[in-house]
Amino acid sequence: MNLSELTTESADPRFAGIDTMSVGELAATMNAADASVPAAVQTALPSITPAIEAAAARMETGGRLVYVGAGTPGRLGVLDASECPPTFSTPPGQVFAIIAGGESAIVSPCEGAEDDEAAGAAAVESAGIGPLDTVVGIASSGRTPYVLAAVRRARELGALTVGLSCNAGTPLSAAAEHGIEVLVGPEVISGSTRLKAGTAQKLVLNMFSTIVMVRLGKTYGNLMVDVKASNGKLRERAVRMVATITGAGRDEALAALQTNGFNVKQAVVASRFDLSPQDAAARLAAAGGRLRVALGETA
Repeated sequence: MNLSELTTESADPRFAGIDTMSVGELAATMNAADASVPAAVQTALPSITPAIEAAAARMETGGRLVYVGAGTPGRLGVLDASECPPTFSTPPGQVFAIIAGGESAIVSPCEGAEDDEAAGAAAVESAGIGPLDTVVGIASSGRTPYVLAAVRRARELGALTVGLSCNAGTPLSAAAEHGIEVLVGPEVISGSTRLKAGTAQKLVLNMFSTIVMVRLGKTYGNLMVDVKASNGKLRERAVRMVATITGAGRDEALAALQTNGFNVKQAVVASRFDLSPQDAAARLAAAGGRLRVALGETA
């Protein structure tokens, strides 16, 4: 494998003296480097947008969103997927991540696992990937064997495939139906792609999961009305949302939530139309779980 032409592996002479810098100088240098990442993501938006649109369309018909990565990209996939249940009340398995080396690789380095092509393909098969699913392969280099094999096998199985990398013209982009290349350039520490490349991947994954969930009706405006109110902070947030949407006072909003099992959308519908929890749930179900539709507003 020839890595010499990858920008993520190259050494930028601007950073050649970082070991002689003061803490303040080095912090400023890293901050300046990081500031270039959003612009790189913006440049990639023409490839990001159609990939998300295609993923949302499949998920609307019952598909799953699956991230596949090794090392840092794999951990970023796990992070993004793990945030979906509490934020959007996604059911188990609707959004999940596959990481080379398995669960232990989340906290312990398992660098050799990224070279195991057979394991990448097998992981996709074990997950039961099919035509309704979207598989997003994440690899800074764009040529990680585990990820390439997983994406290729997912495509053979009919899944929508997306390749997210930080180099140009990568094998991953060629293997996937949608190739996303966020060109962040050389890292402050040459080859340490947990830095700018990792930041870029996190930004794109934020877009993926968030926009898909918005398209699935998981928000009302910018309010996370499908939140799983599982702690004090989230319950208080739920109260504020119900009060904001219905115009009710805090006590009334809290009572509506308590009656409706702290389901924000159901509490709003019940309050708006003076419905029982069962009837509010039925109205929401008829609206496909979309609160705006259930309230009779423009979808």
